[in-house]
Amino acid sequence: MKARLVLMVVVLTCLFAFAGTISGPYLSRNDVRLKIPNGFPLPDYTFKSNKTEPEIFMIGRKLFYDPILSKDSSVSCESCHQRYAAFAHIDHSLSHGVDSKIGTRNVPSLQNLIWKKTFMWDGGVNNLEVQPLNPITNPAEMGETLPNVINKLKASSEYRRMFKKAYGDTLINSERLLKSLAQFTGLLISASSRYDKYVAGKDTFSSQEKSGLELFRKKCSGCHREPLFTDNSYRDNGLMPDTTLNDKGRGKVTGLVNDDYKFQVPGLRNIELTFPYMHDGRFKKLKDVLNHYAEKAKGNTELAQIGPLSEKDKKDIIAFLLTLTDRDLINDRRFANPAFIK
Repeated sequence: MKARLVLMVVVLTCLFAFAGTISGPYLSRNDVRLKIPNGFPLPDYTFKSNKTEPEIFMIGRKLFYDPILSKDSSVSCESCHQRYAAFAHIDHSLSHGVDSKIGTRNVPSLQNLIWKKTFMWDGGVNNLEVQPLNPITNPAEMGETLPNVINKLKASSEYRRMFKKAYGDTLINSERLLKSLAQFTGLLISASSRYDKYVAGKDTFSSQEKSGLELFRKKCSGCHREPLFTDNSYRDNGLMPDTTLNDKGRGKVTGLVNDDYKFQVPGLRNIELTFPYMHDGRFKKLKDVLNHYAEKAKGNTELAQIGPLSEKDKKDIIAFLLTLTDRDLINDRRFANPAFIK
């Protein structure tokens, strides 16, 4: 099974690399203009102080795929946030970093980030532009320092050329580095799934998918609100703590006992592609997640809305969740690895 999964990943990587070669590496202003999807709320991050420009976005794109951000040039952002997995990490339960180190949490998908006020499973970061500092400096992820990264970029003739084209000079500093990454990650917007087309009257659902949507709205929308499929709150979802990780989640940030073992509600878009699930990646299948909630709802007041789920209910909800897959996002050539774009 694992060999088949590895083969699938390799094939998908090659396919997406090829798909990225179709339109060339350069982008227009329209390619990087923020377009708020119909029915979406106003974003929290608006690019007001970080005006999107093709040249700046392309710096962010190159940085995202470049292992130069890690201390030994072995790990890039893409190492954990893989395009074919909707910018999550397929297969591995926990993040992997430099020196073969294993992190303590599952890698979340990067999508619709401009509608978030806080980031990470525990909300320990409160600005999209600051977020990359966490993985860059985390000893179990990239294990680097920001000054070292800046020095490495300054020593690169290619990066000096790119910064010159974007800003008119070769100044490379932390502000420009972080804002360019924010342009790339901030424009990772998922809003073109079958669900979106159905809501817009441009697609149809099967009877099972309609039943799943109805059940979802009745039982799951208290936390996973449309159209983002999250309310970005922090919840105790009834998981027994993993004693080997001893991860207190939000409580580690706030210091409040009432926040212990609460984690940010993830968005469910592209959930088909972002397994394994939960903050520690303990569940491999969507049915495992629903089994957990159906059981824990009996004694957890936060999950009381879910109530019992029959086997048919679970199948219907999963059928609906599969309509949230956004192939347009993962095939979008703007977000392809520039090394494969000719």
